[in-house]
Amino acid sequence: MAKTQQKAAGKAGKNKKFKKRERKNVPFGLVFIQASFNNTIVTITDQTGNTLSWKSSGSLGFRGSRKGTPFAAQQAAVGAANAAREHGLRSVDVRVAGPGSGRESAIRALASAGIEVRSIRDVTPIPHNGCRPPKRRRV
Repeated sequence: MAKTQQKAAGKAGKNKKFKKRERKNVPFGLVFIQASFNNTIVTITDQTGNTLSWKSSGSLGFRGSRKGTPFAAQQAAVGAANAAREHGLRSVDVRVAGPGSGRESAIRALASAGIEVRSIRDVTPIPHNGCRPPKRRRV
């Protein structure tokens, strides 16, 4: 005597409806470029800090030492800029942090993607003799 299994009444055939991402009209925003030696992260926000788009060289498929290259930073900046232009972004203020090699190439890529760069600020945190740095590498 085999028992018949019944599906739960509420779960069967339920279509999930996802909310579509809303298109904001943001003509001016901020771009934060965090360029480390290993990766470059580009985040585009509106003036209040709400994220419109972001890309990193790692999220684009670059792996290992190729993530820290200027070309990977350029691709990340172009991808983030194209996604932000769908929200109506036209001009930005750029804030750059970190010592990485992708700093300048990411800014140039933003300008070539059709976004007007109004100002560039270096916001790299500099210690006033805080923590002791790690010991030097001997290769």
